[in-house]
Amino acid sequence: MTSQTKNRSQATCTGPAYLPGDVTPDELVQQMIRVDHAGEYGAARIYEGQLAMLRAGPDADAVKEMADQEKRHLARFDEILLRRRVRPSVLGPLWHTAGYALGAATALLGPRAAMACTAAVEEVIDEHYSEQAQALGDDEGELRGLIEEFRQDELAHRDIALDRGAEQAPGYELLTGAIKAGSRLAIWLAKRF
Repeated sequence: MTSQTKNRSQATCTGPAYLPGDVTPDELVQQMIRVDHAGEYGAARIYEGQLAMLRAGPDADAVKEMADQEKRHLARFDEILLRRRVRPSVLGPLWHTAGYALGAATALLGPRAAMACTAAVEEVIDEHYSEQAQALGDDEGELRGLIEEFRQDELAHRDIALDRGAEQAPGYELLTGAIKAGSRLAIWLAKRF
């Protein structure tokens, strides 16, 4: 063994411990912001679709309150996107159309189906925000705090939906299973696009 070969074999890597294609910590944070922005936009559109179809009354009032809160969430992520120079999801037109269609379709099935939609989406968002909060380091305490705050709001929305009869919606298990699968797919797509 030559001295050069011996030196190379004992050398330590001083670069980042990433493989080609791995997401760096900065890219991960940008991805989180992009996904959360897309999610809040989609949620706002779901509520807009529901409000367009629900009759005036207590259910519509509850949806209006949740919609207003989602609009505030979206405004915060709009600001973060600009401040941090993170590109939004290129699938914005899909979130625009699919969110509204999901909200309108479930509301057409009745107030309980609209609430089942809310419960399903918010359960997925709870899991998603929880994973994000755990992944963020101390240097991202502000973002982690915001995600935790919004996570609590989303859990409150889920609880409101359950209190308003979500589980009594016809085909609840099938409906919520499909909505959860769609929500998880939307998260996956927003991470990449």
